[in-house]
Amino acid sequence: MPTNFTHTSTKIIGHSMWQLKKAGFSLRTKYEHMKKIHIPSIIVSVSLLLGSCEKEQYSLGDLNTPTNFTLTTTVEGANATNPDGNGTGRVSIAAKATNAITYKVDYGDGKSEMVPSGEIIYKYTTPGTKEYTITSTAVGTGGIQSVSSKKVKVFVRFEIPADIVTFLTNNASKTWATANDADGHFGVGPNDQFSPIWYAATPNSREACAYDDRITFTKDAVGNITMAVDNKGTSFSIGAATAFYGFSGPDGCYSINTGGTKTLKFYESTSSSTSSQSRRVDFEVPGNGIVNFGTGGQAYEILSISATQLHIRNIGADGNAWYMKLKAI
Repeated sequence: MPTNFTHTSTKIIGHSMWQLKKAGFSLRTKYEHMKKIHIPSIIVSVSLLLGSCEKEQYSLGDLNTPTNFTLTTTVEGANATNPDGNGTGRVSIAAKATNAITYKVDYGDGKSEMVPSGEIIYKYTTPGTKEYTITSTAVGTGGIQSVSSKKVKVFVRFEIPADIVTFLTNNASKTWATANDADGHFGVGPNDQFSPIWYAATPNSREACAYDDRITFTKDAVGNITMAVDNKGTSFSIGAATAFYGFSGPDGCYSINTGGTKTLKFYESTSSSTSSQSRRVDFEVPGNGIVNFGTGGQAYEILSISATQLHIRNIGADGNAWYMKLKAI
């Protein structure tokens, strides 16, 4: 048994060594073949990869500065009578330059924006008459810029509460007269108060010229309110204001020219009144300022208003607060 075991083992080992040698030859042959076949392919592939990594060339082209820059502004509704516009606050802006690809516009009120076409209509919203500096920047290729500025003065109409507009004009046109049958239709008091604590007229106690005036308020197509006073030739004036109207004398009736149709300017009240005392809305009458009698003042505060009655207050030439009541007719 030991002898047979040794012989059998030797045959197995010998056979196995032959298989390993054969396998080794086969692997070596395949390796040599791979070297011959694939190494050139790898070289070609690497060459192609390196060739594809060449940098692309870029160019910005010509850098052109915007030239022949013009900036024009037109305030909507501006004319000889209303040089600062019709109250809408809209301004047409047109910037134009050779070689410009876009524009930036600074409106001078803290707002700015890009305007590719260079043309825009901008609306200012702060009530009153204010001056703004509009600055436009024309942008050329490569970000090269040219700048132009222009000053404009713009009137922005105060947004009057809708009920006041309706009561005052009936959203078209409405006529008023002195409320001669009401207590306090004429009155006066200190300028730090909001009622006629010194004097309040009793019904039908004043001069006839104060009672025949007709005051017409009209709303136009863009929301402005105009006023026309037909005083039948004479208006009442307090003595302290007669010189303001070109006359001299005490309280009385004078041949005052009321000045035709006037566009009123409305704004938030500048007095110290509270909402319980007043509507906190003022209006200014250009020229001599007369509504239904003359005090030498031009600004009126609306204390109260309804469809049938209007109660207003103004500061006269004597520094006192004067009160007027009107009725719709």
